[in-house]
Amino acid sequence: MAKRKSSGRRPKRAKAAGPQSGLGVRRTADGRSWVLVHPRCARDRAEDLEEVREIIAAGELEVAIDELRWLVGGCSEFIEAHSLLGELALAEGEDVALARGHFGVAVQLGLKALERAKAAGGPFDYSQRANRSFFEAARGLVWCLATLKMFDKAEDVVANVVKLDRRDPLELRKLLDELRTGGLPIVDLLADFGKRGPNDEGRMTND
Repeated sequence: MAKRKSSGRRPKRAKAAGPQSGLGVRRTADGRSWVLVHPRCARDRAEDLEEVREIIAAGELEVAIDELRWLVGGCSEFIEAHSLLGELALAEGEDVALARGHFGVAVQLGLKALERAKAAGGPFDYSQRANRSFFEAARGLVWCLATLKMFDKAEDVVANVVKLDRRDPLELRKLLDELRTGGLPIVDLLADFGKRGPNDEGRMTND
């Protein structure tokens, strides 16, 4: 993505939210699977995140990174913002180690929320919009770990995530196999981010 000279544009930042409700999970309406319940601070900042995406589309990556850091500074369990920071670490400077850290935070937040709810065995479907940022972060994490030749850790991530959605919609097994043989470059990885499936439930779900 070509980087433009900053226009000085920054999103209108949401006022600081009150006490955080914390990231959680709940049963879907049909009771068949689990869906993330994003914390109130993340839902309050959803409009800010959309404006950050517009800034990214304009090529102002440094401004976007600053804004995302502000968002997670005020909302530490904002999975989508953490995942987007991982994407930008790759797009801006191809900093795989930094991207691994951002993606890793997002994945651990989701896994811990599932463990607290005793839902670590799933089912936890990618088709639920509120769950997608978790799966996308997991894909980025697998790419980073494999690129750093940390294949055992990458295998663990794949095993944990595929256990949640056995259909493996983001093809994590295939991704890891390709990376073992010298496979997917950053440009291909980033091209796949942001692809959305059916809108089964809202991206940010309410308590």
